[in-house]
Amino acid sequence: MKDMKFSENVLRIDTSGIRKLFEAAGSDAINLGLGQPDFDTPAHIKEAAIKAISEGFTGYTVGPGIPELREALSRKFEVENGFSVSPQEIIVTSGASEALSIALAALLNPGDEVLISNPGFVSYNALVEILNGKTVSVPLSEDLTMKPESVLEKITPKTRALILNSPSNPTGAVTSKADIKALAEIADDYNITIISDEVYEYFIYEGEHVSPASYSDNVITVNATSKSYAMTGWRLGYVAARKEYTDQMLKVHQYIQACANSVAQKAAYAAVAGPKDSVNTMREEFRKRRDVLVKGLNDLGMECPTPKGAFYAFPKVSNSAEVASRFISNGVVVVPGTAFGSGGNGYIRLSYAASMENIEKALSIMEKVL
Repeated sequence: MKDMKFSENVLRIDTSGIRKLFEAAGSDAINLGLGQPDFDTPAHIKEAAIKAISEGFTGYTVGPGIPELREALSRKFEVENGFSVSPQEIIVTSGASEALSIALAALLNPGDEVLISNPGFVSYNALVEILNGKTVSVPLSEDLTMKPESVLEKITPKTRALILNSPSNPTGAVTSKADIKALAEIADDYNITIISDEVYEYFIYEGEHVSPASYSDNVITVNATSKSYAMTGWRLGYVAARKEYTDQMLKVHQYIQACANSVAQKAAYAAVAGPKDSVNTMREEFRKRRDVLVKGLNDLGMECPTPKGAFYAFPKVSNSAEVASRFISNGVVVVPGTAFGSGGNGYIRLSYAASMENIEKALSIMEKVL
């Protein structure tokens, strides 16, 4: 190993702050650090996977994904998201993470700039840097959303893409319809691409989910079954865009992945084409947990706006690292806001995708710590 050389791009980034905490947490810790629903995958989805295994559907599939799943997704986008995309303009991926990766790989040349909210989801900055792009931070407004005027201030001739995440991780904020439309118009005016990460679209408690692709063709829509159907470990995502985009993304997909997991694709078809009862049940339970957690945090003196979507609370604290460390050392895992960028300093992120019992226990421990 003497004098080994590694990629400067990879050496420059750190491992995910979220994964560090998740993997280091003790078995008896209350983990409010991981965005993973504590519900089981619905029975009809598991049954579809078992049937696929029993029938020997365990080989490679066509690269973009099995036709019936892409057809179901095409219908879903038209009915639920207000835009038309053909099955040939959809790629089934190994989670939303791969979808984000192939979208950025298809777009970026060295030095191209990508506008990213600060704070924003941990993967965005790292993926851009791995691909020799340059991240440009866009500060959030008072309501913790990305505003069109803030985006306009950051656009340069090198701007290639804007990553939009609504509902948002880590803030739980939901971007308004007016702002989504304005951002789509900016994308058209400046010929930049919006990568719209919509994995929390079903978990909205106030307002509405709006897909920018309903206003512009300059959009790559990323989504997954992970959060909506409690399928995080199945690693099944998908990406949709006009053919000019997906033709290039498919090239990357075929070399780094070949195809998504065959059994997971059958399960995803059952999820997308099947009933939404489980999604509605989760959303209403998350709403109850949100209300308990937010009230508890505010009662403890941590100013916490009520998140409109996703399943994260983002309260203000005096010192992100210090407060997070104190909570973690007392058995409550939270994520310091700085894990999501410099704009997260002075905040911590807590996930309420945990049981009501654990949320109440965590609040009790936090009260003693503070």
